[in-house]
Amino acid sequence: MKVRVLSPAPARRRSALWPQAAYFRYTRVSSTQRYAGKVRGGTLNISASDVENGKLTATVTIAAEDVDRAIKQAYKEAAKQYRFPGFRKGKAPRPVIDSTLGAQFALANATEAVVNEAAPAILNELDIVPVKDGDFKVEEIVKDGEEYTFSVEYALRPTPELSSYEPVAIEMPPAEVTESEIDAQVEMLMGYQTRFEDVEDRGIDAEDFITLSVKDVKGAEKLAGDDRMFAMGSGVLPEAVEEALKGMKVDEVKEVSWTPEAEGDEEPEEASAEFTVKNIKARVVPELTDELAKSAFGFDDIAAMRDAVKIEIEQDKASRLPSLKENRAVAALAERLELEEMDADYEQSVFQELGQTFLNNLAQRGMSLDQWLQASQITSDQFIADLHRQANDVARESLALDALARELKVEVTDEDVDKEFENAGVEDVEASKASFIAEGRMPAIRDSIRRSKACDWLVENAQVTEVDESAKQDEGDTADDSESAAE
Repeated sequence: MKVRVLSPAPARRRSALWPQAAYFRYTRVSSTQRYAGKVRGGTLNISASDVENGKLTATVTIAAEDVDRAIKQAYKEAAKQYRFPGFRKGKAPRPVIDSTLGAQFALANATEAVVNEAAPAILNELDIVPVKDGDFKVEEIVKDGEEYTFSVEYALRPTPELSSYEPVAIEMPPAEVTESEIDAQVEMLMGYQTRFEDVEDRGIDAEDFITLSVKDVKGAEKLAGDDRMFAMGSGVLPEAVEEALKGMKVDEVKEVSWTPEAEGDEEPEEASAEFTVKNIKARVVPELTDELAKSAFGFDDIAAMRDAVKIEIEQDKASRLPSLKENRAVAALAERLELEEMDADYEQSVFQELGQTFLNNLAQRGMSLDQWLQASQITSDQFIADLHRQANDVARESLALDALARELKVEVTDEDVDKEFENAGVEDVEASKASFIAEGRMPAIRDSIRRSKACDWLVENAQVTEVDESAKQDEGDTADDSESAAE
């Protein structure tokens, strides 16, 4: 029989081609710098201000020949879109269009076209990824034969520093499989052999399954009902209720009051209910013997079972430890971030990206959010609150990697960009790059590469202390049991 190691879900890996706002960077632009970007067939000149209060203002000038080309195209499209008496579709001259639609109609469309066409080029040339859409200040429309100038303000994520740029110190499980890890996996497998037996000679314990009658409920109506089954320690019953139920025997009745956890800004009102114990079942795990190892798991004896578990743990560690090391190193780095309060716009952009990614993953599994919430037994408010906490954590980790990348003076080459697309399995790298450039998304690719390089340095230089976490957990459980017994 093949034993599957039961381990935590694999840690996420970043992809440079996944447009997650959490991994965007920003480059400080000097007020003296000027840029020459390209739009279709022409150029534009960009001057950028210093960043103040997280805002960067770019002044953009579009060449006269590009303006004339846009005006010509605007009139051509108007001639095709509207009917003009006496002229075939698409053949109406400019004076007729002006007299019918107004002299500023086509010029306004041309203005919109040149601004929209320039927008991605601005992002590419300034190498920025704003946290929200730019605030374009377009005060007049284009004119024939003249350059056109407009400005746009971008909100950028903050650039805090770290309290230290020294290598981080982290704890990691040993690469070698320990006996305590094998014990933990065997114990988990034995959990599938658990049976439940009625208890008559004692009260409710911490790991029992209980049947309750819950009535006279105030403030927690979802608990009400007869013959409701609950697993102690599952989190379904409030912690205060579980503590009050411990020691109660079958047929005993108790009225319990407690304060529910707050959801949102409002203070929760006190809840209460009357609980009657109808049944208590204890978990009974059989002793592992050679006979059980063979009959239940298909091994010759206990030793063969432990050997199989060891092999599976080795394989699991080989695939899981690298990402675990990265996650712990990045989390340790984020603790050094010198930022008291996260920028609201940046955190919101991360929140939206995480939420969209989660919804996309659910859709791939054929689930709706409502179905997932019901299966997970959480409310939409709890889900949103948890997503906001995750967004804050990811945002802090991202800014920490940004700071490290700046300190290391990380550079991104054209070869790095090509490799990023190739690693993503893109069939036509040049076509994909052209698409990203046209959409103004190439700075996000460079951001991701910088972060990846900073993360590689961080992981490579991390000071690792190996800790047998399974044994450490066992010691903690033993200490908790001793404290409970003493009480």
